[in-house]
Amino acid sequence: QVQLMESGGGSVQAGGSLRLSCTISGDSRPQNIKSVAYFRQAPGNEREGVAYIYTFQQQSSTAYDDSVQGRFTISQGGAKNTIYLQMNDLKPEDAATYYCAYSPRPIELAPVFSPSQYDYWGQGTQVTVSS
Repeated sequence: QVQLMESGGGSVQAGGSLRLSCTISGDSRPQNIKSVAYFRQAPGNEREGVAYIYTFQQQSSTAYDDSVQGRFTISQGGAKNTIYLQMNDLKPEDAATYYCAYSPRPIELAPVFSPSQYDYWGQGTQVTVSS
């Protein structure tokens, strides 16, 4: 049974940094190919995608929403089953519950931030940013 375990949320002041982690377990496939995205959802808002990474063996490609471009960085850890989201220069509007989502396939036929493209979701981790 595939599970995504998230960690790293917390409360920071504006301009601060946090690093979120998403660890994939229980997947018997080699995980040479995977698509992982971070979404966020604030109260009253729709879930929105903020960062995406596609990995194939040693290669990877990334994409970001314009609202986080240049401040957030998504990357794969050395163990290959952990994806990190480094969030710098946090703003109050970044406050939300952040979810990681995983697909064992490349996202090819839909936008990478389309939630329906992902098979597995983490439980969410809360990020609070005070001004």
